[in-house]
Amino acid sequence: MKLAISGTYSSGKTVTSYGLSYLVNIPRSRARTMRELLPETVPGKTLEQCTAAELIALIVCRHGERAVQESHLGDTFVSDGTSLQEWIYGSVRVIVGINPNDSVHLLEMETVERTSEMVFFEAVMEQLGHLFKRHVKKTYDAFVHLPNELALSADGHRPVNDRFRNMADEQIKRTAVELGIPLHVVGGTIPERLNRIVEIFGLTPVMSTDEAIARAHEEYQAIDMTTEFDRASVLVR
Repeated sequence: MKLAISGTYSSGKTVTSYGLSYLVNIPRSRARTMRELLPETVPGKTLEQCTAAELIALIVCRHGERAVQESHLGDTFVSDGTSLQEWIYGSVRVIVGINPNDSVHLLEMETVERTSEMVFFEAVMEQLGHLFKRHVKKTYDAFVHLPNELALSADGHRPVNDRFRNMADEQIKRTAVELGIPLHVVGGTIPERLNRIVEIFGLTPVMSTDEAIARAHEEYQAIDMTTEFDRASVLVR
């Protein structure tokens, strides 16, 4: 079974997918985040400073890494997110802007100005959507979707807001239904999530839930969370 843990920013995908991997002893796939990719893809910039073309490069790079990694895992794995997120994080920016925090003043139904850059960006995202949807439909057997129950992390690395996150969340769920992929919305604490996923899919734990979560947190803490500029300075030394 190829299982995707889906959700938006700060929904707990990484810890949940790590924990599930340990709990039932199946491999996992994780794409590097855009902020991890920035120093080598768009050196010297933060996500807030990226142009539409640079954001597209990051989206394609992240999708490529994810697809290659998953291609080596066979027919059983759990994925931390999917390429739907890469596409949706881009397509929602057609409405809220390349840097979503620049449009927080807009009303619910308002969109950013349709400049030539945004028209180009929208056309590219539409075409990438066809490709990414096809990949996702061929790849995953089921989605476990984590709702936006947790506060948006204030780590300074996420140029998004609750409007962006809620729009992306709804689009992920709609697209999974559109593609005919079974989608299970699983909320609650991390232990509650893991126990519910095991129950839904009839999986067999190989360790306690607490031990699996402890290992997941330990590995999560090892992910590089330094700023784009700090990582870039290390690369040039």
